[in-house]
Amino acid sequence: MQTARHDFHLLAKPAGAACNLGCKYCFFLSKENLYPRESPLMSEATLDAYLRQLFESAPGPQIEVSWQGGEPMLRGLPFFQRSVELAERYRKPHQRVLHTIQTNGTLITDEWAAFFKRHGYLVGLSIDGPRELHDAYRIDKQNRGSFDAVMRGWECLRSHAVEVNVLCTVHAGNQDHPLDVYRFFRDTLQVTHIQLIPIVERATEATLALANQGWGGLKGSDRPLYRQEGNLVTDRTVNAEAFGRFLIAIFDEWVRRDVGKVFVITFDVALGSWLGQHNQCIVAPTCGNALALEHNGDVYSCDHFVEPDHKLGNLHDATLDSLVDSEKQRRFGRAKYDTLPQYCKQCPVLFACYGECPRNRFIETPSGEPGLNYLCAGYKAFFTHIDTPMKTMAQLLRQGRYADEIMREA
Repeated sequence: MQTARHDFHLLAKPAGAACNLGCKYCFFLSKENLYPRESPLMSEATLDAYLRQLFESAPGPQIEVSWQGGEPMLRGLPFFQRSVELAERYRKPHQRVLHTIQTNGTLITDEWAAFFKRHGYLVGLSIDGPRELHDAYRIDKQNRGSFDAVMRGWECLRSHAVEVNVLCTVHAGNQDHPLDVYRFFRDTLQVTHIQLIPIVERATEATLALANQGWGGLKGSDRPLYRQEGNLVTDRTVNAEAFGRFLIAIFDEWVRRDVGKVFVITFDVALGSWLGQHNQCIVAPTCGNALALEHNGDVYSCDHFVEPDHKLGNLHDATLDSLVDSEKQRRFGRAKYDTLPQYCKQCPVLFACYGECPRNRFIETPSGEPGLNYLCAGYKAFFTHIDTPMKTMAQLLRQGRYADEIMREA
């Protein structure tokens, strides 16, 4: 008898950790050390096995084919054209395919943008704000800012009316400029969907000095494999309290004038929590349904844990179903709640956070209990600050009304 299948999401890396930029905070560049004697480019055989098994395993009506890196566009346009063909071959009659790609944008041309538009791609574009904030850490291999190249890519996407989400990392370079960042996206770029991702780079006493140099500037054996270990952080890491202030400043502007017009994923997910939903793994009680696929078919428990201890297997040797449903992966997901400190379990905003992502749980609680999230102070301040407006919007939705009605009451 076939066991019940559950929903999962898989981020695939068609060019592994390879990237044409050298962003200082991008510790994923170090993942090349996992495959030192291999090409980082996904083969057509692996592409075929991945998509065939994805469509066999996925039970829902919409299947998401998601590409990330490194820089996935390094794999070349013909590869992605082939991926669309295979997705059409393997999808079931009732299934709709959503193609997504996360890119630094510097390689986008009119040809790429036309392809994205033709096949309904959702493009995640990495931008950290206006030029001076973006170029603080998002640099190329020659230590030059990448802002102009990203803007060229953005213009191509806009001219072809491609659907775009902006992904902005929040770090020491932009943490004190929340409204400059938000207004640049809203007013200058006129984007309507924004993701805000905190940069937390963990380090040990042995790795801190090297990590502070910037992952993009280190080469080969000089660049250690980044692991989720250590209770120190790099100079680029966002300050926890500053991260809270960053979110609060943007939220206060958003809730006064932009509800229903600009969609900030952090705020949407938070509203879900106030409605009793958990719409993102980092705020759910448990996790384990967001996995990563490397270029050679290796499957890892999570995109943030691409390291040897969290490798589940290879889809050339085992089915994707069996890896997703393995006891090792179930333990990984359950540990998110099981390892929460009592301090968290007694917190009044536990429902909105559930300790956030386990990758950031490496400091101690006030009583000395291990496993508190590094960003706790910021998240707690943010969730406390938004409690009243979130309750108002949640009540509006429960009444069958629209959340943007809150702006009439402000």
